[in-house]
Amino acid sequence: MESQSHSSSDDATAIAESVREVRQTFSSGKTREESWRREQLKSLLSLLLEREDDICRALGQDLGKHHVESYRDEVGPLIKSVNYALQGLKKWMSGRKADLPLAAFPASAELVPEPLGVVLIMSSWNFPFGLCLEPLIGAIAAGNAAVIKPSELSPVSTSVLADLVHSYLDTTAIKIIQGGVSVGSAKVGCVVMTAAAKNLTPVALELGGKCPAVVDVLSSSWDQKIAMKRILSAKFGTCAGQACIAIDYILVEKKFSSTLVELLKTAIFDMFGENPKENIARIINKSHFSRLRNLLTEPTVRNSIVHGGWMDEDSLFVEPTLLLDPPVDSGIMSEEVFGPLLPIITLERIEDSIEFINSMPRPLAIYAFTNSEGLKKKLSSRTSSGSIVFNDAIIQYVADSLPFGGVGESGFGRYHGKFSFEVFSHEKAIARRSFLVDFWFRYPPWNQHKLQLFKSAYVFDYLGILLILLGLKKS
Repeated sequence: MESQSHSSSDDATAIAESVREVRQTFSSGKTREESWRREQLKSLLSLLLEREDDICRALGQDLGKHHVESYRDEVGPLIKSVNYALQGLKKWMSGRKADLPLAAFPASAELVPEPLGVVLIMSSWNFPFGLCLEPLIGAIAAGNAAVIKPSELSPVSTSVLADLVHSYLDTTAIKIIQGGVSVGSAKVGCVVMTAAAKNLTPVALELGGKCPAVVDVLSSSWDQKIAMKRILSAKFGTCAGQACIAIDYILVEKKFSSTLVELLKTAIFDMFGENPKENIARIINKSHFSRLRNLLTEPTVRNSIVHGGWMDEDSLFVEPTLLLDPPVDSGIMSEEVFGPLLPIITLERIEDSIEFINSMPRPLAIYAFTNSEGLKKKLSSRTSSGSIVFNDAIIQYVADSLPFGGVGESGFGRYHGKFSFEVFSHEKAIARRSFLVDFWFRYPPWNQHKLQLFKSAYVFDYLGILLILLGLKKS
């Protein structure tokens, strides 16, 4: 216990020293300069281009991800995001003109973005590079210093990330803190919120929730084939379903459910072959593996398996598994699955999906596969989620022009592209006036004449003001 206490004390001292250094760097004004921001973004781009193999190898060791999946989901999107930030940086940093009413003449105003200061980025284990570096791109572009706390559950990736940041970036302004739960617990967003509230620190939270896929009757065989590929890729093919934006369950009309199950079975074999281990990531650790096994071995849940269900604890592999109508009050329907288990819930009418979705906590994303414009309109207007995507999945995550974030239980705040710059900036209002013109009725002593002038001024009735001043309009 004494040794453990001494270690925790050393960790706290090291963290305090790291934070002190980055605060000092930010206070120097260094990170506010466009040249520094551009240099760091270019160095980050070099890191991604030159060390792709190291990154993908680490992801393979931690999560069993194939090199192609690692590039598709982490390295590639990050390269795209850095290039986008470099292209837009000058424009993002520039102030924008703000309109003032004629009553303020002569005057001008603008909105100028300024960095928040030292930001803390805490990421999860399922996208250990993407969820650290994507927000870092925005933080750097906005002129902040940063402290990064990666997850302790992906140790190889965390170690590689720390080495790369140290080698490529300005470590007086950007620090990585490694360690266990005592160093940075990311159990639940409310823990972070509670800590931040004590210091009135703004927070952006990406939490997840259970993302549904609404699958309407698709009559075209081409539409069916493409939809199945996109559904399976967004479930089994994205970190084995261990992603907050992965599809968590499917809603389908009862009359189409048997057809859907068969289509999914065929697509699973076509995409992942006879040995899915070659193309599907493994579960992160034994604790998460046991959690998935417990979800699957509930008697009423076990009986709902229509495909898969095989699990290998030695390799931490779970076969792609389809379940038809598991109880809605079971763990697999009440918790985020974070694994390759896909429940299919049948409904009498596809429109009933709206009520079902609204009975659950608001998700990070809703995916809907339909050619019905009426259903698209109803889902868009009568449900609430971080985003909604029709006839595809996860594309909103890689689109720089779309904000990525949740609502309610799935988080708040938004980032990606320019939205990352904005979330790490304060837009400061700057107004300028001349001494040339002054409105004498702004000041005491008060009388009814001044009140009439105010009443006209606040509705921008300039003619009324003129008439009152000329004595041609009275109360």
